Amino acid sequence: MPTLPPERARIPGREPLQIREVAESFGLDADRYDRARPRYPEALVQRIVAATPGPDVLDVGTGTGIVARQLQAAGCRVLGVDPDARMADLARRYGLEVEVATFEAWESAGRTFDAVVAGQAWHWVDPVAGAAQAARVLRPGGRLAVFWNSFRPPADLGEALSAVLRRVLPGSPLSRRAMPGPDAYSALGGKAAGGMRQTDAFSDPEEWRFDWERPYTRDEWLDVLPTFGGYSQFPPATQQELLAGVGAAIDAAGGSFTMGYTAVVATAARTGRPGTS
Repeated sequence: MPTLPPERARIPGREPLQIREVAESFGLDADRYDRARPRYPEALVQRIVAATPGPDVLDVGTGTGIVARQLQAAGCRVLGVDPDARMADLARRYGLEVEVATFEAWESAGRTFDAVVAGQAWHWVDPVAGAAQAARVLRPGGRLAVFWNSFRPPADLGEALSAVLRRVLPGSPLSRRAMPGPDAYSALGGKAAGGMRQTDAFSDPEEWRFDWERPYTRDEWLDVLPTFGGYSQFPPATQQELLAGVGAAIDAAGGSFTMGYTAVVATAARTGRPGTS
């Protein structure tokens, strides 16, 4: 079951209201989201910092501040923007400064930044309007970097988990895309890159990839599962059946496993061309 829908603007079989409900579902249990969601590899954080001309960062879709805290630890000053007040409230408990708004509607009040980043969030942003907004608030040479964690589960377990989804959610798009891999998220990055190109305010976008791993016990993965997009839209009985099936599959694999991840990044530098400030 993917953490993210494969497309921002269209989820097969869902109306705009349902898409918005999925987008707003993450704040239903912000504490679990913060506890269970994977972080990002240190190599990704360090490369963004090294490619950025200064320490001032705007974190779009900051959520509970997972990316923001990693960047703070690397020496950055971070302002978060998120449309969900529940997620923002939790981020503030960590001492983060967060403003509640969608990125497209957010008012910068003249503030500018050395980097605009978005972890696991840019697919909720219009790629062209978002890139244009980023261009407006980035200093010349500043960097836009949007990224996602993609999945590389052990082959046997990945198939077992997909079988659970096909059984519990027959006909659902989620059953056909259980855990999207790097190429699926590269397609999201391609849409982001297309938005950057359309603004004519950025250098030619690049794709970066970072492979990393994280071990999970059965209970740890079952803690992650309810944070995936769309999970809260299922009836309680379906949620319980899904958790039971996934738990049984992990038990059959020995009760624990190592998830391989690939963080996929779409990024470009603000060029400062005339007419883009």
